[in-house]
Amino acid sequence: MTVYPNVKLNLGLRVLGKRPDGFHELETLFIPCDAFRDELEIEPSAEFGIRVGGPAYRGWDPAGDLTARAWELLHAEYGIPPVKIRLVKNSPVGAGLGGGSADGAFALRALDDMFSLDLLDSDLASLAARLGSDCPFFIYDRPMFATGRGEVLEPFDIDLSGFRIEVAVPEGVAVSTREAYAGLDAELPVQGEGAPSERRATLGNVRGRGPAARLGGMSGGAANRIGGSTFPLREVLGRPVSEWRELLTNDFERSVFPLHPEIARLKNDFYAKGATYAAMSGSGSAVFALFPLNS
Repeated sequence: MTVYPNVKLNLGLRVLGKRPDGFHELETLFIPCDAFRDELEIEPSAEFGIRVGGPAYRGWDPAGDLTARAWELLHAEYGIPPVKIRLVKNSPVGAGLGGGSADGAFALRALDDMFSLDLLDSDLASLAARLGSDCPFFIYDRPMFATGRGEVLEPFDIDLSGFRIEVAVPEGVAVSTREAYAGLDAELPVQGEGAPSERRATLGNVRGRGPAARLGGMSGGAANRIGGSTFPLREVLGRPVSEWRELLTNDFERSVFPLHPEIARLKNDFYAKGATYAAMSGSGSAVFALFPLNS
């Protein structure tokens, strides 16, 4: 069986505080995107084996890949037999696109199909949450409003059919999640020690470029701070895309842009080319933009 895991983009991302368990409380809208797709092949085998390659492979131990961990999880929980996994990495690593999470989630679903486990999406999502915070989204792979550490998901209707999406990743730049959070942690409250701070990432005039990806029709939480007033994230997402530039923010931009100005330049470039909206995805380094189809 061969499947082709896609990536995700974040429309708005608000980090609300640090939890006692060490994770962060956040709020965002995940949407699927076809800008990059990995190739994941799984076949029955006498013993377990995994091989990872491709242009985005950076030499990590295949045994620790989320696809291998997905098999280990279903082997332990449901006794599925050994398989041989071949993964071709095309999605960039450390780009905030969730390529590794997608691989793990797509592996769970493929294994469920291969061995007729007949698990519900909710069951697969619970298993995926044990692999990583972003993994449950890829079980559903449709627009989902996410809270908690990203694993609490709610379907959300949003229509971007009038736009094409372009995604850019700066060459040689990868941002670790740890690095991105480190720049925010000093000002974040610990859950239970006061209300989440209300911050607004400075938008500036930022834009980017890259391979085009088209996203069809796809709805909205915490708040984005606009001057002295506050708008819930769900409300912002319900406004016209033409208003998002000043309203829809990614908190990680404030910590990542000073460290990696080349990412901010990509965002500036997108706006210079006429994008209606541009932002960094997740904790970076990828930047995406929405362009009207008639542009």
